[in-house]
Amino acid sequence: MAVIEVTAERTVNAPAEVVYGYIRDMHTHPKFLPPAFSDFHIESGGVGTGSVTRFKVTAGGRTREYHMTVDEPEPGRVLRESDQNSSLITKFIVDPEVAGSSLVQISTTWRGAGGIGGFFERTFAPRAMKTLYEDELQRLDSYVREQQTP
Repeated sequence: MAVIEVTAERTVNAPAEVVYGYIRDMHTHPKFLPPAFSDFHIESGGVGTGSVTRFKVTAGGRTREYHMTVDEPEPGRVLRESDQNSSLITKFIVDPEVAGSSLVQISTTWRGAGGIGGFFERTFAPRAMKTLYEDELQRLDSYVREQQTP
């Protein structure tokens, strides 16, 4: 089984601490998720480390449910979500940039399946997920701008 990795990044026009605050708040997080994400529920916590969420993602005609546990290996910079039912781990990394903006990266890794199913997974899943993450980052930027407008 090969490890599959998907990464997308974008500049978000707000300070890193503001952007990170929205990402770590699971009550706010669904406000910038693309439509492919559905049934987002907070099981426990709700802000940062210790939060547990459930949601579904539909991509490529398939829907998969995730049961994520949140931790913050670098509070204020890195938030990590680990799926309780698979090897999937998603990291959000927020770094300050010039003029009060931030570089936000979403990256996901997982151990892919073997055989022909694994071939199709390695071929198509990274592209589909990267498109979803690019959409999410665009939505995050738009959401942050809306929150800053008086």
